[in-house]
Amino acid sequence: MDLKQLEYFRHVAELGSFTRAAAFLSVVQPALSRQVRQLEVELGQSLFDRNGRGVVLTDAGTRLLEHTRGILMQVGRARQELEDQRNGDSGHFVLGLPPSLGRSVTVPLVQAFGRRLPNASLATVEGLSAYMLEWLSVGRVDCALVYNAPASPSVELQPLLDEPLYLIAPLADKSRRKARKTIALAELADFPLIIPSRPHSIRMSVENALAGVEVKIKIAHEIECIPAVVDLVRQGHGYAVLPLNAVKSSPWAEEVLIKPIVAPGLTSSLSIAMSTQRPKSPLMRKAIAVIRDIVRQEIRSVEIAA
Repeated sequence: MDLKQLEYFRHVAELGSFTRAAAFLSVVQPALSRQVRQLEVELGQSLFDRNGRGVVLTDAGTRLLEHTRGILMQVGRARQELEDQRNGDSGHFVLGLPPSLGRSVTVPLVQAFGRRLPNASLATVEGLSAYMLEWLSVGRVDCALVYNAPASPSVELQPLLDEPLYLIAPLADKSRRKARKTIALAELADFPLIIPSRPHSIRMSVENALAGVEVKIKIAHEIECIPAVVDLVRQGHGYAVLPLNAVKSSPWAEEVLIKPIVAPGLTSSLSIAMSTQRPKSPLMRKAIAVIRDIVRQEIRSVEIAA
């Protein structure tokens, strides 16, 4: 097994075709097929099922693809870190973002990288905090912004800020005679919530907080897509618990009510997560400084504007 075989295998898997992969890699198809076949012979397993439309991964191929992405990223990172030793601010940096933050911080981060690290390129991927911790371990991301992450020997956590969570209600609530501007934590049990399923950090935060005041969560719908959650609240299908930036970055921010949760307040802790298994390159240290500044600035600007 060599790096060329893994690279060829990855492109065939991701493009779903030997023909498309050969064109992308600028190699002749027989040479590409031969390299992949040698890999299958070495592993003693078929990696693809061939059909008239292209190829699909076998179970063995699916498992190998996950490892291959990590291996090739690690090799690329090693090359990059050697280059960083000379330049200190060049290379490719991959940041993991939770869906509730992606829309509000991605553009400011790209702009800040362009100003402060003009020789570096930024890529972002979105996913739940639990998944991004796994991506750190396999090298898919260089660092990630995660909510309420548990302590782990394999992950270094740098606390960033505690983000308040708010009850998001339909505008119809405004006309109710007893409508109030704030909601007590225990009262959340009275509201049918549109909320992501476990292990989403917001779901875990709400359930743990309600358990602390001896009440249970009431679920209306389990929805992962945050903009869809806000839209469903707007249409009167239930209520939500979200950080302010997630609401303000949605198209329907002005069409819902935002009520602080009090006694006690409900917050979600945001941290920068890095793998303890890899040394911090000069680029990583500079990138983390940019991320810390921009994310704090964007979240606080939303809270001040509110």
